[in-house]
Amino acid sequence: MPRRVLEGRVVSDKMDKTVTVLVERQFMHPKYKKYIKRSSKYAAHDESNSVKEGELIQIIECAPISKRKSWTVVKDGAAAPTQAEKKAAPKTQAKKAPVKKASTKKAAKKSAKK
Repeated sequence: MPRRVLEGRVVSDKMDKTVTVLVERQFMHPKYKKYIKRSSKYAAHDESNSVKEGELIQIIECAPISKRKSWTVVKDGAAAPTQAEKKAAPKTQAKKAPVKKASTKKAAKKSAKK
């Protein structure tokens, strides 16, 4: 059976090797057909204490580590940067390809046909 993977925001990182993750989900009410938000908090294991409060992370289901902890923080290279890292990173401008202008002969022929 595949393990569940959830995405949420870190609410607390005050515990040692543990973070609290708030996961929000939306579903449609069966009678009123209106979307409803529900949220749950999960305690997730973070071995290296590298995740900070406010980050958007993914957690994966695992064997129980303690009474409340049965989730682990997913380690992937494409983690979302924190707000401090976004501000500190220098902005680089990508070179854009030059825009080709239509030749005057083609433009004159098109206007003459109309």
